[in-house]
Order: sequence, then C-alpha cells, then structure tokens
Amino acid sequence: MANLETSLKECLSSIDGATAVALVDYTSGMALGTLGGGKDFNLEVAAAGNTDVVRSKLRTMEHLGLKDEIEDILITLSSQYHMIRLLKGRGGNGLFLYLVLDAGRANLAMARHQLRRIENELEV
Repeated sequence: MANLETSLKECLSSIDGATAVALVDYTSGMALGTLGGGKDFNLEVAAAGNTDVVRSKLRTMEHLGLKDEIEDILITLSSQYHMIRLLKGRGGNGLFLYLVLDAGRANLAMARHQLRRIENELEV
C-alpha cells in the first residue's frame, strides 16, 4: 500500500502527459493532497469545481434510478484532458482522484489503466 504523497508523485511520474493530480473529498470539496499545477492552474479551485461535477452526476443518476457506479468522468478540452476517478477501495468512500493531462502527450487508455492501478495501491 502506498501513502498519499507517494501515490500523487507516481501519478505525475508514471502517467505520460500528467501535469497535475489531486485527491479530493467530494463531500466537502477540499483537496486532501495536490501535486503539480502551478501559478496558471490552481488545483484547489479545480478540486472544488470538479466536486460540483461529481455531485451533479451522482444526483442525476439517483433521479434516473440508475443503480450503477461511476468509474471515471472524462472532460476533454482542446489542450487538456481532465480525468476524475471515484475511489471504491477501503476508506475511499466520498473521494476521487483528479488528474490533468496534456492532450498532446497523453494516452487516455494507458492513463486510465495506470490511474486504476495507483488507486488500488493507495492507502487512504
């Protein structure tokens, strides 16, 4: 099992095109850990905003009577991909990993696979 800091570092170092990553509590909107981003990309603001995305999707699924679980939410921009992965493991209830990828360098299938692997190793 990997701790949070190790897991966030692994996201940035092992996922091609990764530029920022955060572990977010979507019940509060707070980022529990962040890495990357920079002065032009505020991960705290992104964490809070993507909390609204997750809550909205969960609420919509409830209204539709869908009993399924969200694995990933993908938002594609012209130069970036934003991937949200809800944690399902022990202690992961109410949390998601948020990953920002450079669209020109990233492979979405590999990023998704590696993020799932990192999720499984993460100790929350």
